[in-house]
Amino acid sequence: MDKLVYLYYVVLVLILFWGAKVCKKKTWNEDFMSLSQTKYLQGFFAICIMLHHAGQKTCAPWHNPWFIVHGLDFFVPIGYLFVSVFLFCSGYGLYKSYKQKENYLQGFVKRRILPLVLAFYSTGLIFFVVRLLMGERMSGKQMFYYLSGAQLCNPNAWYVIALPIFYLGFYLAFKFIKKDSIALFTTIMVVFVYTLIGTFVDHNNWWMRGEWWYNSVHLFSIGLLFARFEEPVIAHVKKFYPVYLILAIIGVAVFYPLSEYAQNAFSYYGENWNAPDKVQRRWVCLFSQMAVSCAFVFLVFLLNMKIRIGNKVLQFMGALTLEFYLIHGLFVELFGYDFLEMRPSIHYIRNVALYLLVVIVLSVPAAIILQKVHQAILRKR
Repeated sequence: MDKLVYLYYVVLVLILFWGAKVCKKKTWNEDFMSLSQTKYLQGFFAICIMLHHAGQKTCAPWHNPWFIVHGLDFFVPIGYLFVSVFLFCSGYGLYKSYKQKENYLQGFVKRRILPLVLAFYSTGLIFFVVRLLMGERMSGKQMFYYLSGAQLCNPNAWYVIALPIFYLGFYLAFKFIKKDSIALFTTIMVVFVYTLIGTFVDHNNWWMRGEWWYNSVHLFSIGLLFARFEEPVIAHVKKFYPVYLILAIIGVAVFYPLSEYAQNAFSYYGENWNAPDKVQRRWVCLFSQMAVSCAFVFLVFLLNMKIRIGNKVLQFMGALTLEFYLIHGLFVELFGYDFLEMRPSIHYIRNVALYLLVVIVLSVPAAIILQKVHQAILRKR
């Protein structure tokens, strides 16, 4: 087993807490929900998501045992927890911006949705070209599916499909419904219907192709609600902070193993044995993951209320989150044991520590270039 990979755990902790300041008793990190603090968190969890995908490629239990190299096992089953933080911040930031910025809905589609659509298609095109160079044989119909986005050329791009759907629901609700509470409820219902539809869809090669498309999106709704009731909620939490901190820790510790049990006992994959109750099985799995993801996000922000984070690495990654999230998977595949389970990779790096180093060294500059291209296109438009 590659022991050096565990140095990444140490580095990850250092990245998060380097420069952090712990608040004294009865004092708080008052701007824990500020744009800078949430960006720092997103930058950190973008790195965690990269480790999650690398872990899935190196030591997930569904692989041929010969290709399994342990070291990133901790990250394999918990990617949805990291994405939950992103979705919570997205919902929170969306509502706060609407309330604080005059005429926020003016130009909303171009400002908030178009960049996500551009990122979806640009990274999809990159994956499309690499797939061709790697020797994937495509019919004209398959090319159309990939280029149109009907099937994901970039397997990690589901996030930039789901988020524009929620943003569009928010935009239409708040544009045409005068009462905030009803508009907010309508947006939450968009997320609910999206989730419900997902539970009825079997695993496939199209949209809603698996549970990862919907098992964390409820945090977008919770982010909206928290933004709406932020002041009284924070005041209440501060008053009983030790109690809530203990409950959050217990919640993660209890709900996580229960969610793992639920997924093993009921399974999202009931279609594999023609289970007549496959949808209900997915509901059980989903509810179990919803519980642990809510507890996890609550714990993250409870800790952030007392620990003010911030350093150059988190600032850098926080500004690069979207592009890094979308492009790192290309290098995870190019240097894994195969490329998207269809062709040998260009070079298989079995040493996980070296594999991660190569993925990071290539992903960061690629994300920077991609971001600059996106910015240039959006400015031109």
